[in-house]
Amino acid sequence: MNSITSRLVDVQQDGAVATVRMVNDKSRNSLSNEMRVELSSAFARVAADETVRAIYLTGSGTSFCAGGDLKNLQAVTGAWSAHRRFRKLGEWLLPFLRIEKPVIVGVNGVAVGGGMGLAFAGDIIVAAKSAKFMAGFFRVGVCPDVATMYTLPRLVGMARAKQFLFGNQTWTAEDALHAGLVAEVVSDAELDAICLQKAHAIAEGPAAVMGVAKLIMARSFETGLDEMFLYEGFGQALAMSSGEFKEGLSSMLEKRPAKFSDKRNL
Repeated sequence: MNSITSRLVDVQQDGAVATVRMVNDKSRNSLSNEMRVELSSAFARVAADETVRAIYLTGSGTSFCAGGDLKNLQAVTGAWSAHRRFRKLGEWLLPFLRIEKPVIVGVNGVAVGGGMGLAFAGDIIVAAKSAKFMAGFFRVGVCPDVATMYTLPRLVGMARAKQFLFGNQTWTAEDALHAGLVAEVVSDAELDAICLQKAHAIAEGPAAVMGVAKLIMARSFETGLDEMFLYEGFGQALAMSSGEFKEGLSSMLEKRPAKFSDKRNL
């Protein structure tokens, strides 16, 4: 995959890691119709590229993502208009939630409403000290969206999610760390470097097997024990037929570092 810069989203590849960066500082990276289209294209490219083993998602400027674009919301004229809007959202958000590659999210500055939902769609969230997670939905009189009602209760628990959303609360980076939402809080200057370090470390591991595990774990909260055990068995059958398993086992037996990212092991 070649590095691509569009008007609102910049995609750069460094080895096995692709960085997807929202770059519309003027609108604080809000989820305008144009931003949604460009994110959809970016996610589709990195998902399809077999040389990409991990993804880093972040924003430029002082905001990760300011959520829904208010001018776009004014254009919603009725039930069918809203329905079409969210069907289009699902066309790229659901594949991103299911992407079979680890996703590191670096939250720089504010993440508001749907911008939080976009952050929550990742696998590991790292917050800059300037980060703020702002509920925002009920201030506008809308339900939480961008899969927030699915992801947030799973990340922090139902009671805490309700308190946060219904109270229109704002969490600082430290609040989010205390809630278990983010893995780490770092300085703004170090955010990119630390997130990329994490992404490269994961990319050097069995990323394809992690992708399968990610799909299975996504079903854990609404699936019974018997079904989850069955899914684990299917996942293990795939994993144990992969080059990554052969490399991992060989490296353990030979007492050497594994080279999961070697093309011969993909």
